Amino acid sequence: MEITFRGAPVRIATGGRDHSSDLPGVVLIHGAGMDRTTWQMQSRWLSHHGYRVAAVDLPGHGLSGGEPLETVEEMGEWTAALIHELELAPAHIVGFSLGTYVAIEAAAQDPTCAESLVLIGTATDMPVHPELLTSSYDDKAKASKLMTSWGIGSNAHRGGHPSPGSWLIGASSALIERSPENALGHDMAACNAYKGAVVSAAAITQPVTFVLGAEDKMTPIKRSGDLLDAIENKTVVRMDKIGHMMPIEDPIGARKAIAEAIGWSGQRS
Repeated sequence: MEITFRGAPVRIATGGRDHSSDLPGVVLIHGAGMDRTTWQMQSRWLSHHGYRVAAVDLPGHGLSGGEPLETVEEMGEWTAALIHELELAPAHIVGFSLGTYVAIEAAAQDPTCAESLVLIGTATDMPVHPELLTSSYDDKAKASKLMTSWGIGSNAHRGGHPSPGSWLIGASSALIERSPENALGHDMAACNAYKGAVVSAAAITQPVTFVLGAEDKMTPIKRSGDLLDAIENKTVVRMDKIGHMMPIEDPIGARKAIAEAIGWSGQRS
């Protein structure tokens, strides 16, 4: 569906079902240079198992209008306000990569917007390799190849995917390459500059689930210690033989981790 929010169109994937106000909300936030289709395997399942789903295109991404927001803090404020606009608060906020920082900022700035957080592929900070940062502005094809090379685990590089006929590396590269002008560059710069994750996370009292890939080279588990320590009410899920691109690389595993984190009991449909 599409709504107008703050004067610009915002595209939202609902998983194929209209919202029902008596169901809990789940808001899914994509990673750098990506869009709502990152979550297509999870959003449909969630929407058919008792949740109101909003997989969001951030401003200037996918089919959402406006310019990409410059900072993670701005993205967090925008997301919190959108959750209230959609009447989903308090929602389970699920973020991937850059989206984990957006989720943290949304919950820290406005605790009323969040019921819980699920952070997939995150770390205390996300410094961006200079070659990737430069190419994200002027050579998206190169940037996409770097991201898929570093971001996908060893098993997936050899082929095979839960979705029949899917070529993971090609599909991931195409998703990044088709991002609107400047979206990827703005996102990478925002990730590189953001240093507030630990401070903002320390303000969060809602339950937080970390989903971390054992072969993640972009946000390695060893670099998540300070962020994990900042949150008392936490659960850590480790996905073995999986890299950074968990929602795409292991969509079933990611879906199961999300469902467990947000309390799905098998009773809602």
